[in-house]
Amino acid sequence: MKKYSKMATLLGILILGLVIIISGCGTQAATQVQPQDQSWDKVQAKGELVVGLCAEYAPFESRNEKTGQIEGFDVDMANALAADLGLKVKFVDAQWESLVGGVGKGDYDILITCMAKKEAASGNVNMSDVYYKLNEIIVVNKDNNTIKTAADLAGKVVGVQTQTSSEQAADKLQGLKEIKRYNRTPEAFIDLENKRIDAVIVGYAYAATQLKHDAPNIKIIDSPVDSSDIVMVMKKGNDSLTAKINESLAKIKQNGQYDQAINKWLKLN
Repeated sequence: MKKYSKMATLLGILILGLVIIISGCGTQAATQVQPQDQSWDKVQAKGELVVGLCAEYAPFESRNEKTGQIEGFDVDMANALAADLGLKVKFVDAQWESLVGGVGKGDYDILITCMAKKEAASGNVNMSDVYYKLNEIIVVNKDNNTIKTAADLAGKVVGVQTQTSSEQAADKLQGLKEIKRYNRTPEAFIDLENKRIDAVIVGYAYAATQLKHDAPNIKIIDSPVDSSDIVMVMKKGNDSLTAKINESLAKIKQNGQYDQAINKWLKLN
């Protein structure tokens, strides 16, 4: 009997040891689980949404010539989103080329700057739901009667701003004589007006704004070359902030604030 009692005791010790080992493994596995994303908590704690943009693309964002203040559709939408989230807004005007890298480094919480999905995709970032559909169109001089569709651009010199969806649209076209790439779209418009290039590919809203205010000698060929989904951009992994932004975007679309901004800035006809 003592022999069997010792064996039972030994077996019990072995089982207990196995349980402890398994429990230890489970604890170790639990400690390896990634912590919950804190991006929304951090923004909420500081009470401010830092918005990166490039204020050179009216009517989405530009500086008012009289006041120097940044204004436009993206500005109104950012203010509406922040108000819904109970936050203040800080706008940071930066170079277009640095924006995606900046949000990755944490310089901004979010980019709200008429950025297309395909422009942001190479940056390994989080993106919001689509908030606008932007048509890329052709702009020519008023006296140009030969270019009426994208097919008529064959053999022509076309201007675009680099690192934009307009450039990507131009790159898809076949038979162009040359794509002339500019740091900023206004440079392309100057060359167009001076007939150094035949056409410019640019977003419709921007072209219509220029036509109304700064470039009366151009005309829009309202036959879209391409269409881009416009999104807000956040740092990769900032999932809780992205979810909050999407919730807020849905709310301002329902309560009419989004439509108010559309009617104010993007209804150009």
